[in-house]
This record gives sequence, structure tokens and C-alpha cells, in this order.
Amino acid sequence: MMHAASATEEGRRFELEGACLWGKVLGSGRPVLLLHGVTANAYVWEPVAELLSGSMSVVAVDQRGHGRTGPAPDSDYTAAAFARDVAGIAAAMGEPLLVVGHSLGARNAVEAAARYPGTVAGVVAIDFTPFIEPPVLETLGARVAAGDRSFADLDEVRAYLRRRYPLLPDVGIQRRALYGYCKTAGGQLRPLADPEAMRQICAGLADDLAPALARMHVPGVLVRGASSALVSPEAFRRTQRLRPDLPAIEVTGADHYVPEERPAAVADIVLSFADRFSGERANNRVAGEG
Repeated sequence: MMHAASATEEGRRFELEGACLWGKVLGSGRPVLLLHGVTANAYVWEPVAELLSGSMSVVAVDQRGHGRTGPAPDSDYTAAAFARDVAGIAAAMGEPLLVVGHSLGARNAVEAAARYPGTVAGVVAIDFTPFIEPPVLETLGARVAAGDRSFADLDEVRAYLRRRYPLLPDVGIQRRALYGYCKTAGGQLRPLADPEAMRQICAGLADDLAPALARMHVPGVLVRGASSALVSPEAFRRTQRLRPDLPAIEVTGADHYVPEERPAAVADIVLSFADRFSGERANNRVAGEG
């Protein structure tokens, strides 16, 4: 597995097995990796990253098939491939990572923790759990596929995004418009997210996540947007029954897109989790010395 990382003018490239991931790195301190949802990119994490960067070394990446990373050379968009990427970034950073994932990113964080426990120190899984109902995932797939289209200009993109993400603040809509699309030779705008990758990813989200979550032996937190259309209350309750040891938090004033709609709440959850985890590690060391 290759783990070399190179700096670029606008970000950092992580040379990994089967993919070269683009990422943003800021701050200093305990490393935290931010993983976005399907069709998104590292920029959607900007408000959260800025709040965390005062005390943490924040890495936000464009996952394979997305953003400035683009299609994976190995065309592998399975959960195993995404988990391998997380392990590769941890190796490049030189220590286990606290992984904060939203939606697809939450699935990938859990899979990485289950498959590569030595590379993941803890997981904050936001609005993706086992037990999501099949019709809900089918609706997500159709919605993602409908976004594979051309737009005349940024105004048309923003209007489309406003309809698709009604609770996002205007700055969030603007961020997605500016950083999620590229201009074609004909002057139109198209999504950076690769359509074939999105198709495969959406199909893979239907795979059963329960076994991975059950064997995840690092600390974790489960987060749901209180108005989420993806993670139903029943799916969240079933997940809590599967892992009653993991704190479960519902964030009010948010649907599925919690990090963009309630960034301060997400940053508080991450910082509180990191503090608690650090305290537990310190107590364990003291107990071991005694």
C-alpha cells in the first residue's frame, strides 16, 4: 500500500492504493478526518473544519469518485475500497485518526474502524446507520441520478440546489455551487461527482452495515438529524439497540445534512467526544501504572 502525500497549491494529494485523494488540511493538534456524503466534497465541511482547527489537525478529503479526486483509477467504489483509503490516510498522517463521517462518509468511517482498527481512534457517524429502509435508499439513488445534468450558469445551479437542500443556509448553497461543479467545453456546468461512481456508490449503500458496526471496537458516537428523511426514528432506535454502548444524539433544526445546517452543533459533538476519549485514555494509563 502506498502512503506518500504531496502538497499542492490548493490542497494536499494523498497517493493511496487505487486512488489519489485530494484534501484540505488545516489546524494543529489531534488529527481528525472529515468524510463527506455522496455527491459532495471536502468543501462542505468548511464551517465545521474552521471550528475544529483551533485545537485539532483537520483533514477533509474528496473521497474517490468525488470532487477534485475524481474517478478512482481502479474503479472500485465498494465499502472495502473506501475503508482502505481511510487506513491509507491514517498511515500518511502517522497516527490513528478520529474519523467524522456524514452519510456515505459515516458508512465508510464505520467500515474502516471495523476493518482497520489500528488506524481509527474513534468514529462520529452522522446520519447513516444500519436498518435504513430499502425504499428510502431507492429514493436516494433516484435523487442522486437526477443530479447528473447540465446547467446554464451558477444561478441555475443555485436554484436547483435550493430546491434540493431546503434547510441549507445561503452560504452552504453557494459553497456547493462553487466547489461542486465544473465548466464544460461548451460553457455549461456539470457536477464534479462522477456519475458512474455515484451509481455504484448508491447501490453499495444498501449493503448491510450492521455486522461492521457490531464489530467496531473503538469509541463512537451516533448522530441523527431530528428531521432526517434518510435515517428514520425506527432505524435510529434499532441501531441504538445494536450498540447501546454508543452515545446517540439527535440534532434539532437539521434534516439529513447536519454538518452544513448545524455546523456548530457538530463541532461541539466532535470536540466533546475527543475530550472524553482523551480523558478515558489518560485514566486507563493511570490505572495501568497503578
